[in-house]
Amino acid sequence: MAIVNIPDENRTITETAEITQFLENAGIDYEIWSPAHQVEANAPADQILAAYAGEIDRLKASGGYVTADVIDVSPATPGLDEMLAKFNREHTHDDDEVRFIIEGRGVFHIHPENGNVFSIEVAAGDLIRVPSHTKHWFNLCSERRIRAIRLFKDPAGWTPRYTEN
Repeated sequence: MAIVNIPDENRTITETAEITQFLENAGIDYEIWSPAHQVEANAPADQILAAYAGEIDRLKASGGYVTADVIDVSPATPGLDEMLAKFNREHTHDDDEVRFIIEGRGVFHIHPENGNVFSIEVAAGDLIRVPSHTKHWFNLCSERRIRAIRLFKDPAGWTPRYTEN
């Protein structure tokens, strides 16, 4: 389950309904998913996509997404530090950033145009949609492991556009 942290307010949110409302007010979609049938977190990507096909199809229909894949990042990922350095700089995308976490944990830091920076720690079962052009950055938690379903309108739209911050 997600955890929201707002450092400037010295506030942490752990209650699902309050998290959902806070993120909705910030323009970020948050849901908790469970598979239509049990699938192991280490299952092949095609099995994971099949297990969540109903949810993926719903998002494709409502959000205009055309493709979904599974990303798998672990301490054994070649070039992990270089990859994380790219994610950990404030940036935007021309496409939404849609992630459903299958395994592991990570933190999205959001920098709203008119508000305090806040973070969302996501874990298995959490779905997050960061809208296009939202300033943000991402890092992994201490175990440096995450496996997630990603959805795209256009994979080219996911190219980061770094900000000055």
